[in-house]
Amino acid sequence: MKNNLNIICFGEVLFDVFPKHKKIGGAPLNVALRLATLGANTQIISRIGTDEIGKELLEFIKKGGVDTASIQIDTIHYTGEVIVKLDEKGSASYTINYPVAWDKIECNPEVENTVKKADAMVYGSLVCRDITSHLSLLELINYAKYKIFDVNLRAPFYTKELLINLMMQSDFIKFNDDELYEISGYLKSPYHSLEQNILYIAEHTNTNHICVTKGNHGAVLYYNQQFYYNSGYKISVVDTVGAGDSFLAGLLSKLLTNEKPQKAIDFACALGALVAQSEGANPKITTQEITNFMNPLKK
Repeated sequence: MKNNLNIICFGEVLFDVFPKHKKIGGAPLNVALRLATLGANTQIISRIGTDEIGKELLEFIKKGGVDTASIQIDTIHYTGEVIVKLDEKGSASYTINYPVAWDKIECNPEVENTVKKADAMVYGSLVCRDITSHLSLLELINYAKYKIFDVNLRAPFYTKELLINLMMQSDFIKFNDDELYEISGYLKSPYHSLEQNILYIAEHTNTNHICVTKGNHGAVLYYNQQFYYNSGYKISVVDTVGAGDSFLAGLLSKLLTNEKPQKAIDFACALGALVAQSEGANPKITTQEITNFMNPLKK
């Protein structure tokens, strides 16, 4: 069911290569694909190579209902791949090949107009590891109506200065709890609690919309000077790849259509949990499945 939202996602599109299989991913692409299933009109600004996996990726994105008009073709660099390793708890670690096509996203009048027309723009820090995509993002941010920074730290591809600059330009910031404490340290926060550090960052970046995910313990949302909580859902984790991306998509799909913040964070946590108990970043999950999961006694 369409909701009239028009959202642009900017950044990496790639293959996550697991020990025995591969899956299409990239945080901004995962967000775009999930938003499309939730009824939003989504488009991704990225770049792929002329290789076979690039063609496969482009076809997958089209089938996922995401507009591919702003995916550029690179004749020099290969389509991105990430080597994924899972520990015994299903938590992922990543080796991200460089340089690849999405490091070289170009800014042009067409993508500028695309961003201007959108209701919101989602981006992360990883895409800034190369100066070409970094400068393109900084230019496009100027045209965005509502700027959503999905921090998504991947060492060694970020600096303190980069993160602070992106936060200062954002209207909404999404962290996990480890990222929150790391960045609070950069800003010399004297506090220890999650809420104190959220307020500290909100004040120092002039951002009134902040969300922090806490893995299987749910999430905290700070929205227009109020805190909202969800303590998580009990599941058996298969892998955590893409769970945070689907969480963000679920949250945005509700907040940007004026749903109450508490309902938005409850929905987002349920969606993230369902992804974590499935394989890969983009398992098929219907809105009815999310509703049933949230209300098991009402099936």
